[in-house]
Amino acid sequence: MDDETVERVLRAVELIPAGRVVTYGDLAELVGIGPRLAGRVMSTWGSGVPWWRVVNAAGDLPDVHLPRAIRHWAKEGILVKDSGRGCRISQHRADLTALARAWEQATADLPGPADTP
Repeated sequence: MDDETVERVLRAVELIPAGRVVTYGDLAELVGIGPRLAGRVMSTWGSGVPWWRVVNAAGDLPDVHLPRAIRHWAKEGILVKDSGRGCRISQHRADLTALARAWEQATADLPGPADTP
């Protein structure tokens, strides 16, 4: 995995507003990669960004991350599902159009796919 891809993913996560979440699929589509690769970037390099704002399509996170995520969600006003396993994504999904605009600006300094040899 190249450094630019990692940087693109991490910059996108940094742009997710407090109180909002996106799915791995949303993140992957924005960056132009697959959801599994987005998850791999997050699991390897995502500890320094608001990782609790990236969830699976059901709004869930792995059990190992839930206790910390729930504390972050509470501070940001993100509601937890009755199951306790994740957040209510339908109520807290970020505005993906606004996120895409902000991400385009935030990554303008990075080489694009056409710029690579």
